[in-house]
Amino acid sequence: MRFVVSCTSLLSHLQIVGRVIASKTSIPMLESFLFDLKGTQLTITASDTETRMVTSIQVSDTNGDGTVAIVARNLLDSLKELPEQPITFEIDENKGIVILYENGKYNFIGAAGDDYPQFKSLKDGAAELIIPSLVLSSGINHALFATADDELRPVMNGVFLDISEDNIIFVASDGHKLVRYKTFEAKGSERSSFILPKKPANLLKAILPKESGECKILFDDSNAYFTLENFQLSCRLIDGRYPNYNAVIPQDNPHKVTIDRLLFTNALKRVAIFSNPSSSLVKLQLTANQIVVSAQDIDYSTSAEETIACVYNGDDMNIGFKGTFLIEILSNAPSSEIILELADPSRAGLILPSEDEANEELLMLLMPMMLNE
Repeated sequence: MRFVVSCTSLLSHLQIVGRVIASKTSIPMLESFLFDLKGTQLTITASDTETRMVTSIQVSDTNGDGTVAIVARNLLDSLKELPEQPITFEIDENKGIVILYENGKYNFIGAAGDDYPQFKSLKDGAAELIIPSLVLSSGINHALFATADDELRPVMNGVFLDISEDNIIFVASDGHKLVRYKTFEAKGSERSSFILPKKPANLLKAILPKESGECKILFDDSNAYFTLENFQLSCRLIDGRYPNYNAVIPQDNPHKVTIDRLLFTNALKRVAIFSNPSSSLVKLQLTANQIVVSAQDIDYSTSAEETIACVYNGDDMNIGFKGTFLIEILSNAPSSEIILELADPSRAGLILPSEDEANEELLMLLMPMMLNE
């Protein structure tokens, strides 16, 4: 088997799909890329036990079809040291591999591609969803940061896609913060849902901005297949029932604050430095058209306070939030101004963009912390 390919083009494809490969695996074959040559198309596969990504690249000067598994580390480490040039792969019957380049060559041994683990096929009657790549990218980007790392509640460790005939809702929560992103740019043919694990969500987050057109998603109760223009990704879904996210969103929030997002974020970053590291508690004192942001660490006798102008006409209120979480939410809000909706110091606060983009709605929620007053 023989083919010629651009070094830079091959490396860029390998680096993307290579993110699937686990740093430690009990299956040695999964430390490798699977190369499958048919005519002038080289298909490259990377997999762990739960996620699989496939891409294709055009090659030239081919001789013979076949498959071979090549250890990812050998390939990536060697190719990234080469400048752009055509390189030649020659693979013999014993899977001996020679990579020829302008001033030298690499030699190593591959493995039979037939031994590469296959991914499970979907069950009959799998659901289908067609969604614009940029819409899927936006949904994942808005929600992913709010996912949890909770071994006891694995359903919280992914992005929940709630699909209806009217819209698609992306939800993520770690029990303290929650994001609900609703898009009307795509919809399903019937009511369905699935929980996308964090690893494939991160992989999609990386490749979707480079894709054009639509993404076709096929899924059953265990697995999902994402087909894009240049990549295919398959993954095992998180099993379990996602909590009723709408039940935790307070509906009656009479206290509404409109504030410059960047101004508020930067003030929080400065003040939070002086909060107790174990709690990161930041206190917000709301009065007419201003917020006083304060924090203190009694153990080290440090404190900070800063006053910010805002639009607020409600009753005076004191409420506490975990500073790191509030900063994280504000950093992921897309608008220049945000609206902070509050009911009372014991109920969750809502952070909303002052204006939603066309055909979408974004809501972020943060649970308060008890103030010792």
